[in-house]
Amino acid sequence: MADPFNPNDAFNFFRNLWKPLEAPMQAMFPPVSEEELDRKIQELKVVESWLVANVNMLQMTIKTLELQKAAFAAMKPADKPKADPGRP
Repeated sequence: MADPFNPNDAFNFFRNLWKPLEAPMQAMFPPVSEEELDRKIQELKVVESWLVANVNMLQMTIKTLELQKAAFAAMKPADKPKADPGRP
């Protein structure tokens, strides 16, 4: 059964939330050799460079769309007649 809520122990909820995950976390990181660690590091660096390239392409796409929006705004006729407040 869960511990009753105690407002004086604000982190009790979080401690209880993580308790079921304590044992599997040790199994997730078994001891490995130095070569295996180097291989994993290289793999993660490749993934990192791929993600950086995708972020750069995304930023370029956003900038391009912002420029297109500004171009459309510049091409709109600025001399539209404003509605006369006296007319319905």
